[in-house]
Amino acid sequence: MFHYTTIATLLALMFYFYTSVQVARARMLYGVKAPAISGHPDFERVFRVQANTLEWMPIFLPSLWLFAYYLSDGFAAAAGAVWIIGRILYMLGYAEAPEKRGLGFAVQMVATAFLWGGSVYGVVHQMLGA
Repeated sequence: MFHYTTIATLLALMFYFYTSVQVARARMLYGVKAPAISGHPDFERVFRVQANTLEWMPIFLPSLWLFAYYLSDGFAAAAGAVWIIGRILYMLGYAEAPEKRGLGFAVQMVATAFLWGGSVYGVVHQMLGA
């Protein structure tokens, strides 16, 4: 069973849901009616946090689960927690100013690269029967 990875996945999805709610709130606050994705700069930053999170999930989630399956539930979950922390830092930095999103982006990117690299290693290691 992958209890820790399940928790990390649920937390990541909870964060994504939170960003989606923030977009809805920002639409009302800044008067940006759907389907528009531009308008007030503060709205656009909130929207980009949500969109960028969604853009990273297709590489993050499969890598998280492949890492857990082939290598370690605990280490996968820890890297997943780092990814979430990175996304939070990204959100907080971007809310302040676009140029302040870099640290959070770097943290989540390193966590994803670790998970992806570990997944590749685990799959190849398994295939070669080593």
